Amino acid sequence: MLMLLKSLSNIPHNVQSLCGFFTLSLLLTLSSQAADLANSKLKVHGFVAQGAIDVNGSDFVNDDGELSFELTEVGLNASYQLSPDIRLAAQGAYLNGGNRYTDGFRIDYALIDWSIFHSENWQANIYIGRFKNYHWLYSSTRDIPHTRPSIILPQSVYFDGTRDMSVGGDGAALSAKYNDELIGELDFNISSAESSISKDQTRTIMGRFSDGRLSHDKDLQASIYWRPYFSQWQFGIALTNTDLTYHRGESGIFVDGQLGLKRLYTNAEYQGESWTFSVELLQEEMTIDSLLFPGFNRTTVGQGGFVQGQYQFTSELQLLARYEHYYANKDDKHGKDLEKITQGLIPSYFGYQNDATLGLTYHLSNNFQLQLEHHWIKGTARLTPVVIPDPTVNKKEYWQLSAIQLMYWF
Repeated sequence: MLMLLKSLSNIPHNVQSLCGFFTLSLLLTLSSQAADLANSKLKVHGFVAQGAIDVNGSDFVNDDGELSFELTEVGLNASYQLSPDIRLAAQGAYLNGGNRYTDGFRIDYALIDWSIFHSENWQANIYIGRFKNYHWLYSSTRDIPHTRPSIILPQSVYFDGTRDMSVGGDGAALSAKYNDELIGELDFNISSAESSISKDQTRTIMGRFSDGRLSHDKDLQASIYWRPYFSQWQFGIALTNTDLTYHRGESGIFVDGQLGLKRLYTNAEYQGESWTFSVELLQEEMTIDSLLFPGFNRTTVGQGGFVQGQYQFTSELQLLARYEHYYANKDDKHGKDLEKITQGLIPSYFGYQNDATLGLTYHLSNNFQLQLEHHWIKGTARLTPVVIPDPTVNKKEYWQLSAIQLMYWF
C-alpha cells in the first residue's frame, strides 16, 4: 500500500491541479443548483471570520506594530456522494493573516474519498487528490475557524509559516479504523504528498532576500491514534519526513540547496463533560545542505510542545488556558551559541519562544461565535522567516499579542 501511495504522489502537479480544478468546479456547480436538486447526497458548508489583532513587539502580523484587521478567513466547502463507496469533497478559502502566511485564495483540499473496505470492526478509505492532513491533534480542523480551540494555534507545533503545506498536499492517503470492545478504537493514517510553493510563500519561509523558489520534493507522514473502550482519553503518535529544494533566482543571497525536516509528534487528549485537557509534543530535525553557501551543512534538533486546558462554564461560554514552549536547538535552549556564532547579529532570544495564553469563546448562537485571547510571549524563534531570522523588526525578547475574531458558519 505504501508503494501505491508513493506512485500516486508522483502524479505530475499539473494533472493533480487539473483534477482538483474539475472536482471543485463540479462541487460548486452542484452547490449552485442545490435548491433545485434537493439532494441529500450534496452537502455545502461555508464560513466567514473577521477580527482584529494587535501585536506589540514583533512582526508576527505586520512590521509597524499597529492594530491590524488582517485576521480574515472566508471559505466554502462541499461534498457529494457519488456512490455508497465514493465521495467528492473540496474546500476553497481566502485568508489574510499578514506576515503569518501568504494572503489570497487557495484550495485547501479537493479529493476523491474511496471506501475500499468495511466490516463490523474495520473501515478503510483511500483519498486521492489534494487531501487533508489528519496526522496531528488539530491538523484536520485548523482550516476552519470555529473548530479551532483558539484564534492562533500554538506556534510551537502549528507553525503558521508553513500553514499551507501542513493543511494537506497533492498525492494519496490511506486511513484505516479498527474498533472492538476489548482494544477500543485504533486509527491508522499514512500519506505521501507534495505541495506547490509560490514565490511569496518561499519569501515567507526564506526571508526578503530570497528571489528564488522552494519546491516540495517529498512528504511522507504516518500516525496512529488509540482510544480505549469507554474512555474519555485518546493518545496519538505521528512521524513526518519532508524534503524541500531551493532553486536560486538571478540575484539574492541564497544558493541552490536543500532543506530536510523530520518530525516526531506525541499527543494526548481528555474530553470530559466540562473539561478538555490537551498536550502535544514535537521534536524536529532540520538539515540545511548548501543554501547559505556551497558546501554548507548543518543539522539542528528543535523541541516544542504545549499543555492546554478548556473549561465549559455554560453552554455558551468557554475558557482556555495554555502554555507552550519551543527551542530551535535542544542543545542551545537559551540561544547563547546562536548569538555567538552570528557575532551578535542574531540575538539569543531567537533561539526559543515561550507563550502563555488566556482565551475566551462565547457562542452567540448556533452559527455565530466570538473569540478573544491574549498571549504573553518570551522569545522569537517561531517568527518568519525561518532560515535567516530578521532582528531588524524583532528587537524585543518580551512581546504580547491580543486578538478578537467574530465567526459565522453555515
